[in-house]
Amino acid sequence: MAIDTPYRAIFCDLWTDTTLDILPLKDVSFEDYIGRAGSLSGTVPIPDRTIAERAHRIKPGRTTVYLERGGDLWWGGIIWTTNLQSSGRGVLTLGIQASTFDSYAARRRIRTNDFESVYSQPTDQFTIARGLWGSLSAGLGTSKIDIGDPEELSGILRTGSWRYGDETGYQEALDQLGAQGLEYQIQVYRNPDDGTRVRRLKLGAPIRTGATDVLFDRPGTILSYSIPDDATRGGTHALARGASTNGNAGTESRPTLSDIKVPLTPLPDVWPQIDLSSDHNEISDKATLNALAQTEVDTPWGSVQIPEISVRLDGIVPPTLLGRTARIRITDEWHPTGLDARFRIVGVKVRPAERGRPDTADLALLER
Repeated sequence: MAIDTPYRAIFCDLWTDTTLDILPLKDVSFEDYIGRAGSLSGTVPIPDRTIAERAHRIKPGRTTVYLERGGDLWWGGIIWTTNLQSSGRGVLTLGIQASTFDSYAARRRIRTNDFESVYSQPTDQFTIARGLWGSLSAGLGTSKIDIGDPEELSGILRTGSWRYGDETGYQEALDQLGAQGLEYQIQVYRNPDDGTRVRRLKLGAPIRTGATDVLFDRPGTILSYSIPDDATRGGTHALARGASTNGNAGTESRPTLSDIKVPLTPLPDVWPQIDLSSDHNEISDKATLNALAQTEVDTPWGSVQIPEISVRLDGIVPPTLLGRTARIRITDEWHPTGLDARFRIVGVKVRPAERGRPDTADLALLER
């Protein structure tokens, strides 16, 4: 039975990246983000015993899936769960839930002494991130993640110390760097020379791609939009709490505290004081805590706007959008003189074309 789908779903062994099979995938929805894992869901139709035997090779935690369309890899990640279902009429499907390769960091703990003191002195944050991802990648067998050029540096120095036995998650360590402005993404693409699949770590502070703006208009390419304005997520004063100091006998142990930080760029209007607080139990260096508090109050100061637009893809390959600058032009009742603003694309959620519906994507945006 032929299944009409615009995608090739390539299922591979996680340990070796060897192709296991190519199967149809229906009801697909997938997303990708800068700095956090994206997800994919879909169902493999099982119309006969032959397909069932092939689908048996899909093993959660050991299998990857790549979505390919028109020769381009649109998405790649690890299958973490499957769900075999039979309808009342006996129709079988295998549902899959996968996450981008970034999600592997959430399944690993730092169980080595390599990170206890090596970054105790100020070190470029790209070097620290590559060290963490290099250690992570060693658990993926022969299909390791390319951690990039070690000579590429950000010029921003950080410190970090993660001890064996503390059971610190790699994701937690990366989030500590992310709270200070580091961004990362695991890119998936084909090597233009030999067509092999590549999984490569991209770093930025922040990540920016593309030399030109991507233009979206309403009326036009923009199908719908939302601009939430949330004053519960922002603030005007921030304090970061770190590791507790060992008190003397009879002295209470207290956490290391940053200075109270306010936005480096003054708020455009008069605001009441709204306090932000964050905990970083592995950090005892006050300078690092100061940097964390400063980043926290500078990023979501005042109220937080994270616009989202729904657009027609019109031939744009989604992975190429992350990090690009989007120029948004909207004219409607709320913007009678026209909105013309630039944002950075930090998230893409795709709804593939099915049953005559065009490819569309929801784009998560941040001010440049």
